[in-house]
Amino acid sequence: MTRCARSHPQVHRMDAATWTLLVALSVLWGGAFFLVGVAVHALPPFTIVACRVAIAALALWCVLAALRIPMPRARAPWCAFLAMGVLNNVIPFGLFVWGQQHIASGLASILNATTPLFTVVVAHLLTTDERLTPRKGVGVVLGLGGVAVMLGADLLRGVGTELLAQAACLAAALSYACAGVLGRRFARMGVPPLATATGQVSASSLIMLPVAAFVETPWRLPLPAGEPLLALVALGLLSTALAYVLYFRILSVAGATNVLLVTFLIPVSAVMLGVYVLGEHFELRHVTGMALIGAGLAAIDGRIRVQRIRAWFGQPDA
Repeated sequence: MTRCARSHPQVHRMDAATWTLLVALSVLWGGAFFLVGVAVHALPPFTIVACRVAIAALALWCVLAALRIPMPRARAPWCAFLAMGVLNNVIPFGLFVWGQQHIASGLASILNATTPLFTVVVAHLLTTDERLTPRKGVGVVLGLGGVAVMLGADLLRGVGTELLAQAACLAAALSYACAGVLGRRFARMGVPPLATATGQVSASSLIMLPVAAFVETPWRLPLPAGEPLLALVALGLLSTALAYVLYFRILSVAGATNVLLVTFLIPVSAVMLGVYVLGEHFELRHVTGMALIGAGLAAIDGRIRVQRIRAWFGQPDA
């Protein structure tokens, strides 16, 4: 009697073209932290988020019309768009914009790099094909150690505005992780990446525009100067519309885990722009924490084996 073949999770490979898209996405999203750092001095957070997603939605609907790509009409995809918009836009955008009122854009981008660590835990809890393994567990511990190093001095000072801002950025990373797991379903639904990007920012716009109007009454605010206004437009067109087209393309061909590796590439451009253009201060503990997060991501991705880590500490293999 033959035994039934066991099913194995699908292994996604990253080819050269996908890595190119991933690097391009990291530049677009790294630039988003810089652009928010410019806009946040002239506009309140909800207004920035509402304008960002509304500009992106308008641009993507124009592209859809030009390319004659139809949007799905069934209820299920639009419910998924709504959930994705909340988890991938409304919650994290709002938390990051508020957080960057109190911490540097480079630090916010590093805290964003914890997203894959949260993804491992969320995927273990919510999926059956991405379970937590010892190797991934080591990665999570290393990554959380990096977060602890970055937050350590603020934790010792007690709860303050800066600590709350960093906690908000970590909560945003957790929201991104949930969105990454949820976003896997769009490929199974047969929704094209461009339609997925359009649907989620459209759903986000329907939520954020009335929220910003009710809470912040932006029409009563003075018209922002040239730089914040240009930053807002670039934030919508480049760091949101174009970025999400690339994001959902990578997600459809490389999977949630691989696409979220972009969060470790983002701090490079974000930190450089923040330091050299915005004059932000960057501390040694941030670099140390970033290195630990990177080691954690490498462990999760398979580049560091548990046996090798045991060898570093003089422990024989089990």
